[in-house]
Parts: sequence; structure tokens; C-alpha cells
Amino acid sequence: MTTPGAPGPSPAPDGRPAAPTASDHASGAAAAGRDADAGAGAPGAGPGAGSGRSLPGGRAAGPAPDARPVPAGVSFQEMWRELAPIGRDAGTRGYRRYAWSGADRDCREWFRGQAEARGLVYETDRNGNQWGWLGDPHGGDAVVVGSHLDSVPDGGAFDGPLGVVSSFAALDELRRRGVRFTRPVAVTNFGDEEGARFGLACVGSRLTAGQLGVAQAHALCDGDGVPLPRAMEAAGYDPDAIGPDPERLARIGAFVELHVEQGRALDLTGDPVGIASSIWPHGRWRFDFHGEANHAGTTRLADRRDPMLSYAQTVLAARREAELAGALATFGKIAVEPNGVNAIPSLVRGWLDSRAADQATLDTVVTAIEAAAHEHAERAGIDLRVVRESFTPVVEFAHTLRDELGRILGGGIPVLGTGAGHDAGILSGSIPTAMLFVRNPTGVSHSPAEFAAEDDCVAGVLALADVLEGLACT
Repeated sequence: MTTPGAPGPSPAPDGRPAAPTASDHASGAAAAGRDADAGAGAPGAGPGAGSGRSLPGGRAAGPAPDARPVPAGVSFQEMWRELAPIGRDAGTRGYRRYAWSGADRDCREWFRGQAEARGLVYETDRNGNQWGWLGDPHGGDAVVVGSHLDSVPDGGAFDGPLGVVSSFAALDELRRRGVRFTRPVAVTNFGDEEGARFGLACVGSRLTAGQLGVAQAHALCDGDGVPLPRAMEAAGYDPDAIGPDPERLARIGAFVELHVEQGRALDLTGDPVGIASSIWPHGRWRFDFHGEANHAGTTRLADRRDPMLSYAQTVLAARREAELAGALATFGKIAVEPNGVNAIPSLVRGWLDSRAADQATLDTVVTAIEAAAHEHAERAGIDLRVVRESFTPVVEFAHTLRDELGRILGGGIPVLGTGAGHDAGILSGSIPTAMLFVRNPTGVSHSPAEFAAEDDCVAGVLALADVLEGLACT
């Protein structure tokens, strides 16, 4: 966790101060309060640490006194300033909020504090996802909002946190309006959405929906060889409790996730907020190129079995096939053994991320990339193994709920698809889900340069408040 005095975010592309990422003036008192909270900074602090309001075994604590309602913009900015320093690297200014790390623990403490300050019933579920309930958590037909707080390596401030902060701010706005809730409402933080540490995205929501088996989850390891169960235990969570949670999902009538747009569609149309129509099918494949380690300074080029060459040719093939098909293909992660400057590699392992507008196109692209990889490997005497590590089929968000959001927000709001995966997509096979996007003027995401203007962030909060009012209030 960086200190409240850490350097602030990069300015907006046009030179304006990046107000929504204003950590230059982060609240030192708020950060100090987190650190002073009993057990908050202690090793292994997890659910039940600190204030004692979240009880062991996922049982919910009683509500705290109601907070004074404040305007949406003020509420948003106060929370954003407090959250902004957590997990930011002082050098890159990017975020490193990895699952079950110290930064993740601090984000979870922040979430719990926000929930309790609003009198919400706080709990963590069996998979480590956090919930703050307004109304009876077991009442059924609940409307849930939220997103995630973890990040990719050196990620931006908005991907995930914008949805969580906006959800709390939307509740503040509805209380300011004096509405009466007729359905239970919850704000949630799904764990390990990005998959930055253990290589699989949306672990928290996949476990909950039964799309990730317990044995598969227990077999996940990070880059240092730490298995997921050990990481959970170190953070104070029980890895033996994880698994499908159909009873919880049965109590949810709708989940609406607000997210910064990861693209420029809204910027091109001039709209601050849009509604998601679908998520492209996408997956991750691991390519293992096995060659022969040897001395870089004494081995003739003709005598080498260098897997790096086959890997490099495969990267170029991926770009070519994606361009031909109008799809996306990226080799963004690589591991080399023995990883010495003066050594020919014995193994080059690369991870492919590929996405397309439809399943047939995705299959065509990945099949072509695999064929090219095998061809180059065979020609060079390299052994190749390809493993599909994860896959998410195309997601069509529930049309009834999507249309209801359009009715609530008024005609003319743009409806757009996305190539990025989300918890709302994972859960769409179990419960009705929908998404709102907030304009990203540059389209940059998964980068410290990720940005959304303050006015657009507040517009997103108000849109989410309108949706909540339309779905859960009278």
C-alpha cells in the first residue's frame, strides 16, 4: 500500500487535472484510520479483523447507524480520494492490487468500512466476495450492484473500482432523494476478477456460479509457486469453504455492473454513459515451446534448437490472423527458461489472449494460430504443447433487463458490445445481469493512463441511481 503522500495520477490527455484520480490530496486521516483499525494492518487480517462487525463463517453483523446523505458528486469524490492510494506503485503510478495480497486486504478493509458507515449489513461469502446489504439479505429478488477492486499489473484506477465506488455513491444519492426501497439492495466486490496473480480471471464469480471447480481452484498457483489455498489462508480466509453458491444466487433478481468503457465507442458518439449489449467470446491459451538450452556464444546458429524463434514467428502469425479475421489476438505474457542473457532457451512459454465478435471467428483465428505455431516448431525441431487455460463463450445480456435499463434512462442511450470480460458476464448464465459503461475519452485501459472525466463519473453515478430507483424503489 502506498502512502497518502504518494505521487498522484497522470494528467488527463488534454492536460486537465485528473480529478477522479485525485490522490495527491488523498485523505491522510482516512488512511490512518484504516491502519489504526484493530488488526487492519496485521498479517493474516481477513474477514472478522478490525472493527469486529464482520463475524466468522460469513455471518452478517448488525447495521451501523445511518450515515448522513450527501450529494452523489461529493460522495464519489470523498471515497475516490480515500481509495486512490491503495496499491499504487510509486514508480509506475500503476496499481498492483493482486488477489489476497496486502493491497487487496486494504481494499477489502476500505469496502467494509464504506458498507458499515452506511448502515449496510456486511458479510463475506464462502468464496471471499464482499457484500453490503440494504434490507434483508435473505429477502429474495435483490438488486445487486458493484464490480471489483483488484487490478492487472500496473493497471489503471478506474477498471473495477469505478463500479464499486459508484455503487456506494448511488445509494447515497437515493437516500438523498428520500426514496423507499421495496427490494433488498446490495453492493458487492467480487474477488480476483483480473486474474493477475493466479492466471485465471473472475475467480470469485466463477466459483460462485459453479464455473470453476474446487479442485481446479486449489490447483491454481501464482508466479512464485504459491498455491491459491495458501494465499487465502495467509489472508485469513478458509480455502476449504470455497465452491458453488446457488443459494446466494437464488436470492438475486438482478445484477447491474457499472464499468469504465474499455474502448472509445462512447467518446465517438459523444455520450457519457452507455448500456452493454453483449461480451465477445474470449479465452486464454498457453503455448509451451520446448527446445534445447545451450551456450549463446559457442553454439553455431545451424546447430541450435532455439524455441524463441518459433515463439516469435507465432506472435507474428497471431497478429496476421487477427487482422485477416477482424478479431483480436495478443501474446502479452512470456516466461523463459533458463532466462539467461548468454543462454539459448530450453523453454519459451507464451500466453495468448484472443477475442472475436462471434464463436466461429474466434475458433478460426485460434486454430490458424495453433497451426502456424506447430508448423514453425516442427520446422525448427521444437516440441510444442498448446493448452487452453480458460474460455468464456459469447454473453448476451438479458434482453428484458437491458431493455428495462434503456426505458429507465430514456431513449437514445447507446447500446454497445465489448471485448472485455466481466463478472456480470460470468454470472449471466445464473441470474439476469446488465452493464453500464462510463465514457473513456482515450479508450486506454489496463494502464496507468486509464481515465474518465469527473463529470462523466458523476453522470454514471446518477444513471446507476436512476436504475436502482427504477428497479428497487417506489
